Amino acid sequence: MLLLLDYGVFYEFIPMDEIDSDNPRIIPLQEVEIGCNYAVVITTNNGLWRYKIGDTVEFTSKHPYKIIITGRTKHYINAFGEELMVANAEKALMIACAKTSAKITEYTVAPVYMSDSNNGKHQWLIEFEEEPKSLAAFSMALDDALKTLNSDYEAKRYKNITLDFPEIIKARSGLFYNWLKMKGKLGGQNKVPRLSNSRDYMDSILPMNISVQIFT
Repeated sequence: MLLLLDYGVFYEFIPMDEIDSDNPRIIPLQEVEIGCNYAVVITTNNGLWRYKIGDTVEFTSKHPYKIIITGRTKHYINAFGEELMVANAEKALMIACAKTSAKITEYTVAPVYMSDSNNGKHQWLIEFEEEPKSLAAFSMALDDALKTLNSDYEAKRYKNITLDFPEIIKARSGLFYNWLKMKGKLGGQNKVPRLSNSRDYMDSILPMNISVQIFT
């Protein structure tokens, strides 16, 4: 999308790896870098002052300024410096589904934190409309796609130095619908959180998953 600069909006950007910092860097438009994820901050002549709109963007061009929406500021995982955004996850899932003839209904992802004896990893809870013939093949395709799409993820996965192979948990049919219903959040305005930098959502949903199949 072309970023319109002559409609009374002043743009600033916060690097997503600093979004939770007490004193994050504020990047003016002329200093943005292509391929980096930013939270958008706007000031307008109708009264908004340094307002975080909640979207994350990546610049694909600076002459002219063009962006793609990569997700939401609350929906990302950067527990290990991997900076995984919804756009990465969605595209990687599409690739994995295409390679394994699978279809997905819903999913959510959360980090599994490091311990004294284990590295960190990502835990994927996926409800399939059509299951892959091999969950192992699906997991490998997903991991390979994420490495290709996200250099930070690839660096953390290198020789399992920081991140171990992702853990895939097959969700029972209707799990996410039941969870939203329990939370009183059924309806078009409420969606399953795709990525979270904490385990709050995952630890709320997993106990409801009666039939569990896990591949790690």
